[in-house]
Amino acid sequence: MNQKLKIVYPIILAIAIAGGIFIGINLKVQNTPSFNSNPAFLQSDKLSLMLRLIERDYVDSLNKGDIIESVIPDMLETLDPHSSYISASDMKAVSEEMRGNFSGIGVQFVMEHDTVLIVDVVSGGPSQKLGILSGDRIVKVEDQNIAGQNIESDSIVSMLRGEKGTIVNISVYRPGYNDLLDFEIERGEIPLYSIDAAYMITTEIGLIKVNRFAESTYAEFVEAMENLANQGAEKLIIDLRGNAGGSLQTVIQMVDEFLPKDRLIVYTEGKSRSRHNFYSTDGGVWTEKDVAVLIDEFSASASEIFAGAIQDNDRGIIVGRRSFGKGLVQEQIPFFDGSALRLTVARFYTPSGRSIQKPYNNGNDEYYKDFQRRIEHNELSIADSIQFDDSLRYTTIGGRPVFGGGGIMPDFFVPVDTIGVNDFFSAVASKNMVYRYAFDYSDSNRNKLNSFESARKLVEYFEQQEVFAAFIDHVKNKEITYTHKDYNEAVPLLKTQLYAYIARNIFGDDGFYQIYFEIDKTVEKTIELMQQDWQPDKVAELIYMQKNS
Repeated sequence: MNQKLKIVYPIILAIAIAGGIFIGINLKVQNTPSFNSNPAFLQSDKLSLMLRLIERDYVDSLNKGDIIESVIPDMLETLDPHSSYISASDMKAVSEEMRGNFSGIGVQFVMEHDTVLIVDVVSGGPSQKLGILSGDRIVKVEDQNIAGQNIESDSIVSMLRGEKGTIVNISVYRPGYNDLLDFEIERGEIPLYSIDAAYMITTEIGLIKVNRFAESTYAEFVEAMENLANQGAEKLIIDLRGNAGGSLQTVIQMVDEFLPKDRLIVYTEGKSRSRHNFYSTDGGVWTEKDVAVLIDEFSASASEIFAGAIQDNDRGIIVGRRSFGKGLVQEQIPFFDGSALRLTVARFYTPSGRSIQKPYNNGNDEYYKDFQRRIEHNELSIADSIQFDDSLRYTTIGGRPVFGGGGIMPDFFVPVDTIGVNDFFSAVASKNMVYRYAFDYSDSNRNKLNSFESARKLVEYFEQQEVFAAFIDHVKNKEITYTHKDYNEAVPLLKTQLYAYIARNIFGDDGFYQIYFEIDKTVEKTIELMQQDWQPDKVAELIYMQKNS
């Protein structure tokens, strides 16, 4: 089982943080004291003095700024895993991520056979307005040939992005046309969407998958809720799996939509920050309808605030696996050179009073190895393997026990699904065959596939056309062998992945999840639970009854 988990869940715990601090140094002092002349002075500001001594007396010339830039991250690493330095060069990307937009031409592309191939065009963006289409190949940018030149994707992004209002000229090859098509594109603001999918998963249950908490997320979220309500949604699933967090203000606004007035959402407190409570208002639009929140081991920070507020107020059910365990609050402090410091200034606490921050006393390396330890202890497979310190027991508003000290434990545990992950599946996955076949099939049949109105209609068409059988023939041609047993086990997963990837090429992420979630065990369990008679004021009682039935 552990080996399978390693295949399904590679450790992708990137530290999405960078930080900065300005060390002020008075360079006007001409006569730095020797080590023997003023020991009291040496002890008073050792860091500044060492920098001066290096700058004045070191055998070779050096750049003081480079020294500071290299020392700062090491210094912050002694504090906690989330205090960090953001260099000036990284600030633009970080700001775009939090702001939820950037300036560019509005396309998504992949490098396919050393060619920039557009897989999606942002609705309403500069490229769509000019008629650029999915499937177009960008051959030139500003008369520079980029096809077949082995140019890195980051370099292509740099060519296409730029300040709003500036012009970039591109030439594209479109299948069916003999000549290149030239476009002069005025760059504009391109949204970074936070909602991966929002659709009706049953006739009464809507699902919204949120990938981040940026400044623009709340507006997207409210629009998605309104659209689902108009389609008849009486119950809502909010999928925060894999969501590493983001803006505190945004998650407070989102939780506010589900709680009655004057309920505590979260509070923050630190050594130099007095306690600050955040309460719900009377403007919530979903206070009387059922809600479920999905979390997993990659749900962190703002995702945990959301889940904790819903759980502690007994407002809905939490389904999935124990969340990451980040309960620290950072403030971002900008500096004169464009860099910034993200300094941990407080902890956040759920309404019951629990801190969900997991320990970090053994250093950052051990902190981020926690996921591997969870696999080794079977925590992703067996709920009873997760042990909580009874001294960290708290109670929800309805009297249910909950625990602090390392993430949010869901009300209903769903183990990681490894069904179908066998030698045959691994051989296919290791060669990226599903994605590549899906892409080639989409590209070759784009006109036909664009005529379908929904992802589910696509699946019906795929079954009629025996698309999966053609894929298996392709696999056989690659000399991948398999047993009959492995084949039968892997088929449901492989087929779903293939259809979902094709749907993504036509309908975007919304189409992908409509298909992929049909075999998602956590979603399946949540639908089963939500079809019970959940009432907002009876959640604690009903959770108890479900768990003990």
